[in-house]
Amino acid sequence: MYKVKIIDTGNYLPPKVQTSADLSPLIGKSEKWILSRTGVAERRIAEERMDVMAAKAARIALGDDGPPDCILNASTSPLQLIPDSSVFIQQELGWNGIPSWSTHATCLSFIVAMVNAGAFLHTNVFKRILIVSSETGTPFRNFKEAESAALFGDGAAAAVLEKTPDGESSEIIDWQMGTWPEGAKLTEFRGAGTLKPPDHPDTVPEDNLFTMHGTKVYRMAVAQVRKMLTEMFDRNNLQPKDIDWVIPHQASGRGVEAYSHYVFEKLQVVNIVRNYGNCISASIPLALSIAQKEGKIKRGDLLLLGGTGAGLSISFVLLRW
Repeated sequence: MYKVKIIDTGNYLPPKVQTSADLSPLIGKSEKWILSRTGVAERRIAEERMDVMAAKAARIALGDDGPPDCILNASTSPLQLIPDSSVFIQQELGWNGIPSWSTHATCLSFIVAMVNAGAFLHTNVFKRILIVSSETGTPFRNFKEAESAALFGDGAAAAVLEKTPDGESSEIIDWQMGTWPEGAKLTEFRGAGTLKPPDHPDTVPEDNLFTMHGTKVYRMAVAQVRKMLTEMFDRNNLQPKDIDWVIPHQASGRGVEAYSHYVFEKLQVVNIVRNYGNCISASIPLALSIAQKEGKIKRGDLLLLGGTGAGLSISFVLLRW
């Protein structure tokens, strides 16, 4: 598709740790129950704004190379509805005049932003693009819904993309996405929009908290994920064993482990959900960045990134690192 290269990544994890033992009395479930249902042992809790966390991750990804000529915010939990959160990220980074906006596809925002960035770079609209996903979603957990409340954590990750230099193999090879609106009610945040405005008599406090039917989402997604991966592999004449690293959305312990049940070996799958939980749109780039910084991912590796998002949407991107 696009001869573009992820130059580098960066991530930031808030220092405050909330273990499942800490969370247990807040949701009325035992630590054992939380671990068995979600696979999350601990998660980070942000005490900083999402733009501050985004800037910290971005600085690591950018290194000493200076500002990009485009900023794509790929986050789900905004600082406020207007102006766009990318404005505040740019302000926190101390820049002015750089085109900045959000690409919002819930947990798949980073994937969609990366493909958008690939198109911009391929057509020479921009030369260097910063993508940032920063999530501070834990304040919106509904403690009356124990399973979803136990899943989420906060964090930020960033990536810098440029055109691939001549003679190098890095590229976005393929991308596929599908959306099934019959799953719209399975993962919701009803508030903060025209459906449930703040002063409407039918709006209740719970409308401003996250709600999810995790088991139904899982059951709905399984067949579609398998079908999409089969189509992508067939289209590119690949076998699952050809993939060096699978970097899925860290939806839950069960959700990440499912990739080992599809066709992949357990060691192919980057799994960080136990230590960080589901960091919404930041979960894919966070897993990518952690694996890269640990030295697992090497130039020339074949990567598969993707998973599920509210909608229900499913997307995967195949790239050569």
